[in-house]
Amino acid sequence: MALTLRSSTSFINLKDTRSLKTLDDVSSIVCFAQIRPSCCLQPKILMQESQTSHERSLNLEDGRNEKWEKFHRLSPTHGKNDSRVPVFVMLPLDTITVGGNLSKPKAMNASLMALKSAGVKGVMVDAWWGLVEKDGPLKYNWEGYAELVKMVQKHGLKLQVVMSFHQCGGNVGDSCSIPLPPWVLEEISKNPDLVCTDRSGRRNPEYISLGCDSLPVLRGRTPIQVYSDYMTSFCKRFKDYLGEVIVEIQVGMGPCGELRYPSYPESNGTWRFPGIGEFQCYDKYMRASLQASAEAIGKMDWGRTGPHDSGQYSQFPEDTTFFRKAGTWRTEYGQFFLEWYSGMLLNHGDRILAAAKGIFRGTGAKLSAKIAGIHWHYRTRSHAAELTAGYYNTRHRNGYLPIAQMLGKHGVVLNFTCMEMRDGEQPEDASCSPEGLVRQVKMATKIAGAELAGENALERYDTAAYAQVLATSRSDSGNGLSAFTYLRMNKKLFEGENWRHLVEFVKNMSEGGRSTRLPESDSSTTDLYIGFVKERDGTKAKEAVLV
Repeated sequence: MALTLRSSTSFINLKDTRSLKTLDDVSSIVCFAQIRPSCCLQPKILMQESQTSHERSLNLEDGRNEKWEKFHRLSPTHGKNDSRVPVFVMLPLDTITVGGNLSKPKAMNASLMALKSAGVKGVMVDAWWGLVEKDGPLKYNWEGYAELVKMVQKHGLKLQVVMSFHQCGGNVGDSCSIPLPPWVLEEISKNPDLVCTDRSGRRNPEYISLGCDSLPVLRGRTPIQVYSDYMTSFCKRFKDYLGEVIVEIQVGMGPCGELRYPSYPESNGTWRFPGIGEFQCYDKYMRASLQASAEAIGKMDWGRTGPHDSGQYSQFPEDTTFFRKAGTWRTEYGQFFLEWYSGMLLNHGDRILAAAKGIFRGTGAKLSAKIAGIHWHYRTRSHAAELTAGYYNTRHRNGYLPIAQMLGKHGVVLNFTCMEMRDGEQPEDASCSPEGLVRQVKMATKIAGAELAGENALERYDTAAYAQVLATSRSDSGNGLSAFTYLRMNKKLFEGENWRHLVEFVKNMSEGGRSTRLPESDSSTTDLYIGFVKERDGTKAKEAVLV
């Protein structure tokens, strides 16, 4: 099974393709065969009808609550959405090697060419702090990224770059390990309170603690200064490409690049789905902030430590005193703590984005921020898993509106995950509602005047997932999507059926979410054919291996 591009024009150099054949560790193949000329390049593929997605009720326990409805229920349909939604594709996490070079550049070249032919707008890449600044403070190596930028430009694609200030490894989909810069890890070894810490004292090296944002704990610089210097260096290095090739800067603000606490770490079996997670507020800097906040309202006891009754990572809400129906989260103390905890996260995002806005102002590149799609226990009253992650969202409180308002203030796009998920696919006992969560975020961004983009949370290649993204991309209720980034480019994506589904999806998104059927082949205008490669007499094919 392979990917075949038919074109009267030459996409790549024959000499290059021969050298690509030496990459024996990759199995997907692109075949180029000369056919009669055609005036344009159009994808024509075998498509399956997208199935209509029916909204599911949220099955609220004990009947619908009026306050919940006020914050979460959708308004009537706002009308038909005719906007086109550009599709980007995430590149592999290890696109840049530990040595700072572009990994498998010839294979990457062929892959980008295939994506361009499929109608994809561009690609996304992580600019890892742990790779770029690994040789020491203020010593940056952007060379591998420079090579990628030029290659993306050559193919007429656009690039989204993630300022990845977090560790790679230990979370869903992490296929490689990229720790924080060695000099930062050295500082952490001397002062373990620099990283997020749970009630049991477990240190999480994924991300620097929010509590020391404004303290000079990284060799004389604050974390915010370190992040700002990094972004400034990037901006100077790629000033000639910003706004033209590099169209978006996604500012990482937590684990997985998401604005959240590392409350559900999978490494070493610490957390298992659908556990509620744990609060990450026990390093000395977070505790000092909590104590100061409690003293400010005359409640000294509230600042001594975090909740003692909030359970453990893999428990359910009803297993705890804090998160159960009438639990501590509803008390005056619970509200104080959750407002402080979520407020620290909002302030963290506000600081970094204010810096980023100043750095990238006038470049023409958009800024975006990623928010996690924590959909488990969404149907419960407390929304425990969201609370431990820092999103103060409950049945009675809209926790995504303040986030959307903060992003909107800076003109930052809210990039939300789990756009591909359906309620019916989730385990019943987990009280999931990804559809309800997405609807709530769509409405929050609309109210806040913030732009909304989306991603899929897990690798999916099936038509049901694509159909769900198509449905959520429209502005029927709340904001429609301004862009969608597909996770992620790999060998499996280029397999026959998977590739057909992607091309179909890209075309439908370009038509405002409308689904149409194309013939598998058309002898008069077909330029892109995806399918099983069979022997063809008298045809010489040029081959290039894909990553």
